[in-house]
Amino acid sequence: MSWAIAIWAGALALAAAALAVTRDSVVHALLLLLGALVALAAAFFALAAPFAGAIQLLIYAGAVVAVFVFVVMTVEAGAAARARERALFAGAWQLPAAVAALALVPMLLRLGGAGAGAPAPAGAAALGRLMFGDWAVVTELLSLLLIAGMIGVRVLRRRQKGGRP
Repeated sequence: MSWAIAIWAGALALAAAALAVTRDSVVHALLLLLGALVALAAAFFALAAPFAGAIQLLIYAGAVVAVFVFVVMTVEAGAAARARERALFAGAWQLPAAVAALALVPMLLRLGGAGAGAPAPAGAAALGRLMFGDWAVVTELLSLLLIAGMIGVRVLRRRQKGGRP
């Protein structure tokens, strides 16, 4: 029964992701992305991977979507800006699509074959030791860099609009 729920949630995530990349409205695409991420978390929970599901909800559906909301608030989204963007990136989808297809081929071949074995499962304690052990300073510097970037974008956007920084 849990496999059926996981397959259903995966199909829902795939449909939401496909709809997200085809929407003209950035807000609608963001809501569909959030739906896809929550559906992936549901699939993790259904497959008895509660840690992966919780990380999916906290990091991706929480933090990453919050950053995207911040970006949507600061970026110009008028009709003229969308037309400029479409003209600028008209054929830009071809190279990422080719790279994704080339990356997908080895994955599909490994699924069909007898791979080298599954990696050892890593739990919350192992992830915590990795993030806050030897790499604690790097993790904190990256979070500081992200905050500085967000503040910088906000200041630059205010200057562009003619407001006080």
